[in-house]
Amino acid sequence: MIIHDILAELETATHPIAKALHKGEHFKVLVIGFKNGMLLKEHKAHLPSKLTVLEGTVEYKQGESVTVLNKHDSFDIPVDIIHSVLAKADSLCLLTQG
Repeated sequence: MIIHDILAELETATHPIAKALHKGEHFKVLVIGFKNGMLLKEHKAHLPSKLTVLEGTVEYKQGESVTVLNKHDSFDIPVDIIHSVLAKADSLCLLTQG
């Protein structure tokens, strides 16, 4: 029901919605929902992470570098590097950490 909950919350949300899909002692899998134009502001990953796009299109920005990720694309996010994610369409992503 996690994905259904995210999609329902996105109807009135003004920022991305993230919820844990699965977690263990050394890992976490998050689902992140975006409406077109929503920004996950600059932050750092403190664990090795992978962003996978299930639906839609997002831009992963790290410094001056921008990587466009479409449906089914994935990107390895470096540890302790400032980055942001901008939705270029309504999108649903998995973030695997650990």
